Amino acid sequence: MPSPNVTWNTGAVTRDDRARVLGAGGGATVWFTGLPGSGKSTLASAVEAALVHGGRPAYRLDGDNLRTGLNGDLGFGRAAREENIRRVAEVACLFADAGLVALAALISPYAGARRAARKLHERAGLPFVEVYLDTPVALCEERDAKGLYAAARAGRLHSFTGVDDPYDVPEHPEVTVKPATGVAGAVAQVLSALAARSPGDGRPRRCG
Repeated sequence: MPSPNVTWNTGAVTRDDRARVLGAGGGATVWFTGLPGSGKSTLASAVEAALVHGGRPAYRLDGDNLRTGLNGDLGFGRAAREENIRRVAEVACLFADAGLVALAALISPYAGARRAARKLHERAGLPFVEVYLDTPVALCEERDAKGLYAAARAGRLHSFTGVDDPYDVPEHPEVTVKPATGVAGAVAQVLSALAARSPGDGRPRRCG
């Protein structure tokens, strides 16, 4: 919901104007979701490199990075997690509207919050690609250099996704990545899905 007593201010530059300057396929959001340790940040970083080195502007919105600043005031209860996802979705939509590919990599465990992120982009006429990293929890625990799974199982860490907080598996993601796919194969899958969804529907509308 918007704040009271505000009116959206429309500028003199359109989405098409920005696209002509960038000349690189238009903006979009790729949303990486999965359990802690599933490989979201690794894959998002690889996709970012592939896009930028290929001449298409992109920016990675990593969940941990955003919690050092923009979302540093949020905890890990359900309401705070949903607000975290909402804020990231709004920022990603603005980046996509500006002509970049926003790469949002965060657990985003709740299906309803992910649907809201998708609908935000659909209302704005911007492509949205959901990427589910389907990594078994046992493998996620093996990868956990920070020991967060062990701390959660020992009761020292609470509301940890995959242990004592739920994760809603995506029902219809554009891309599902299995561990056996490997990073290079997963990057190819994501880029293919992104190409299939770009550009937008030709009816630029505002985010928010």
